[in-house]
Amino acid sequence: MILTPIAAGDLAGKLDRFASRLDDGEARAAFGRIRRTSPDRAEVAAAERHRQEAIALAHGCGIPVHAGGTHYRFNWDGVALDPHTEAYVILHEIAHYLLAPPARRSLVDFGLGPGPDTRDRAAAEQAAIVPLLEREADETAASLLGILWEAALGQPALASFLDQNWLEGLERSAAAHFTAAFRRVRETGLIGLPAQRLTREIR
Repeated sequence: MILTPIAAGDLAGKLDRFASRLDDGEARAAFGRIRRTSPDRAEVAAAERHRQEAIALAHGCGIPVHAGGTHYRFNWDGVALDPHTEAYVILHEIAHYLLAPPARRSLVDFGLGPGPDTRDRAAAEQAAIVPLLEREADETAASLLGILWEAALGQPALASFLDQNWLEGLERSAAAHFTAAFRRVRETGLIGLPAQRLTREIR
């Protein structure tokens, strides 16, 4: 949920100001790819196509995905992904999986505590083993990776960028925060994952 709503008429100017504060060329180019996508969530047929693309990426990465027909208490229950959610949520969970050390992949919500979509919040909190500051760093990296993958897939990455509050603190630290997060995820080598893993899965 956007902490500070942005009027449609103000969005372009705010995005311009954000871009002007990015002093890392690669980070600025990455933001440019995000900006070229839609600020609105996909609907109906497009949303379903995007969901299938996200599931295909999970399969391409060797990440287990639950079969259809059942709704689950967690987006990741320590065994497999819940496929009955939006594409951007699935991409976010794929990022968490790939960023998590193997020992945390067997834990509900990767041992990070409940996320916004967790249905059984008490169980997720009980399974949490990651200190709060480390949780925030992990969430930041997973958020940005998921958004960059949305952009690579032509999905509405800008909608996620706004919804996940990357413009919050625009006049203070937003650009520096984005740049630091981008440098971290760049080091993982995961930014180009969709192009590497989806050639056969989707096309």
